[in-house]
Amino acid sequence: MNKSQLIDALAARFEGNRKQAQHALESVLDTITREVAKGEKVAITGFGSFEKRVREARMVRNPQTGEQIKAKRTHVPKFTAGAELKNVVSGARKLPKLTLAASTSAAKRATAPTKKTAAKKSTAAKKTTARKSAPAKKTAAKKTTAAKKTTARKSAPAKKTAAKKSTAAKKTTARKSAPAKKTAAKKSTAAKKTTARKSAPAKKTAAKKTTAAKKTTAKKAGAAKKTAKRTAKR
Repeated sequence: MNKSQLIDALAARFEGNRKQAQHALESVLDTITREVAKGEKVAITGFGSFEKRVREARMVRNPQTGEQIKAKRTHVPKFTAGAELKNVVSGARKLPKLTLAASTSAAKRATAPTKKTAAKKSTAAKKTTARKSAPAKKTAAKKTTAAKKTTARKSAPAKKTAAKKSTAAKKTTARKSAPAKKTAAKKSTAAKKTTARKSAPAKKTAAKKTTAAKKTTAKKAGAAKKTAKRTAKR
């Protein structure tokens, strides 16, 4: 039995999962190899032990030429079989029959139809739910579209009436403001004319008063000069 055959035999104990069996075998062998290389002894009760031994330098014979050659000192692995393994190999003890593989295959065969029926039931349930949900979605979509159309129809007249009312209000305010502006302009022009008329006589009287005052002051100055001259001659 080689390594691949050993993995196939172990797969029967892992419910036919070859990857798990390969991983388990490689993990065990790698752990034993690393520990023995360190110099540790790996003992499996009933099966045997693995350890590292020293082989001293010695003289050996070359089988091709027949001459004597000196071999160097080396380290070699050694496996010592356990008592249970020796008894089974010698026939003193018999192992029980392995029925795990048969039971697992029967279990697989029994579970296979159940899985198929479960898959069929799930697919049938999905189809029925999809059929039931399809009409519901269509009716919901129709209701939403109808509601949107009715709201659009209701909002359109409301917008038109609001626009008409706003234009009518603007026209009435423009009509009312026009006469008010005209009357205000007329009042302002009449006030300006009355103020101009009132200010004109006042300006004339002020000018007359100023000219009369100037004349009187000139007469007084002339009389004062004359009297001054008379007094000087005396």
